[in-house]
Amino acid sequence: MDTAALLKKKNRKNNIVITGMALTVVVLAFGCLFAGSSRMSFRDCLDALLRTGTAANVRILWNIRVPRVLAAVIAGAGLAVSGLVMQTVLNNPMASPSTLGVSNAAVFGANLSIIVFAGGFLSTGNNLSNLTVGANPYATGAMAFAFAAVSTLLILGLCTVRSFSPNVVVLAGMAIGAVWTAATTILQFYATDVGISAAVVWNFGDLGRATYRTDAIMAGITGVGILFFLLISWRLNALLSGEAAAKTMGIRVEWLRFLVMLTASVITAVCVSFLGVIGFVGIICPHVTKRLLGQDHRVTIPVTALSGSILLLAADTFARSMGGGSALPVGAITSLLGAPFFLSIIFSRKENRRC
Repeated sequence: MDTAALLKKKNRKNNIVITGMALTVVVLAFGCLFAGSSRMSFRDCLDALLRTGTAANVRILWNIRVPRVLAAVIAGAGLAVSGLVMQTVLNNPMASPSTLGVSNAAVFGANLSIIVFAGGFLSTGNNLSNLTVGANPYATGAMAFAFAAVSTLLILGLCTVRSFSPNVVVLAGMAIGAVWTAATTILQFYATDVGISAAVVWNFGDLGRATYRTDAIMAGITGVGILFFLLISWRLNALLSGEAAAKTMGIRVEWLRFLVMLTASVITAVCVSFLGVIGFVGIICPHVTKRLLGQDHRVTIPVTALSGSILLLAADTFARSMGGGSALPVGAITSLLGAPFFLSIIFSRKENRRC
């Protein structure tokens, strides 16, 4: 079989995979609308979707479930693609969207807002029943995003001074992340019962706090970021051959690494600041995509985005179906589903031969 025929066959396979995964996202998103703790029947959900049901059911579907589904699609795509490009520019299969300490910094920012500045809990005092009265998720989310951005810029700045090699970036991220974690622990040690309860609840990855406004913000930043990665996909492909080979093609590797990590970290910071920490999406999905379709970023970026949406939609549907009246944290579900699957990839025979 000649090269043209092989290329045509490969393109046909890629198109089939992308189309199939896109249809899977649509089906899962539609099915996710019918899962929840409100005990609505399928007919009730369908009527509410068409806005012909009761006012309560329409509010539940359109004000709670639809924003939640949109958040799963957007955040899943953003976190998965961020993990893919981080693994590429750092040449590290264990890299994730949180490599630069983004999640640790966001958690500290949220805890600082809740515990110290009472951002979102101004009127609660120590009365747990009033916890939701003064809640302002945007204040907490803004503080979380601010510290995540500071952490990203701090690490990237340190790396430009010392060295921008992948090992330095990873080690700097681990060190700064440990500092944020220690600071969070100290804050929680001095917090009141109400404050620490609110802070711990925020840490859970929860799609239930999504609104149309937060979805629009996440969609805008994630969409621009993914489009940027697609536009520079040939540069990412060149980087797979090594830094030396990429430099011979005229690519400024350090500058490329800086822009990619900054963009990926901003996407992650936005998702984490609104939804909390959701792990493993940025590690599992890139590995699955690369094992199925290879390393070409022109294909792996859209497929990884779709796989991230599929994983988060499936996890959220499971979380709401098994919550026993309340939805389980989706971050815990992604870790429970992702960790065994990731271990199976690591210890598979094919992976061992590569090691």
